[in-house]
Amino acid sequence: MRKIPITITEEELILILNAEEDIKKRLCYAIMFYQAMRVGEVISLGPEHIDRQSLMIHIKEAKGMKDRDVPIALFFAKPGEQRASGLRGLSIKLSSLPINYSIRTIERSLKALSLKVLNKDIHPHSLRHSGASHYLNKKKWDIRQLQRFLGHSKITTTEIYTHVSPQDLFNKMWEDDN
Repeated sequence: MRKIPITITEEELILILNAEEDIKKRLCYAIMFYQAMRVGEVISLGPEHIDRQSLMIHIKEAKGMKDRDVPIALFFAKPGEQRASGLRGLSIKLSSLPINYSIRTIERSLKALSLKVLNKDIHPHSLRHSGASHYLNKKKWDIRQLQRFLGHSKITTTEIYTHVSPQDLFNKMWEDDN
């Protein structure tokens, strides 16, 4: 049996983004969550990978040396409109690419910040898991759509994201039938 990955909510991500002072790190965390990208994919991302016309991101040589195209999340495509009120003053723009930090730097800074802000041990891959769970559970994406978005060749790899949070179960249990 696989262990369910640690995830955070979008609200918890917002707390992390608001606490991070470095623009590039803030952008990196937001991309890992909203684009559900691996840290190595984000580090390799440059402005030439962003197609503003088609609103797509071209991810080159991801895991397994595969390329994939994914839509730009509304968070980045329409910054003022789609952001929660707690983020409207922050500078988080794809035009700030490239990140120019090492994977290890991102790992260390995210871990330290998440422990400080959330009292949770969050790693870069936790943000990918969190973003995937966000799209599946909150945005109601189909499992096949999520599989394509994440670049998984096998649906069984994507199925780990079908976990239901205890809070979602509670909300469903206490949902008013009227």
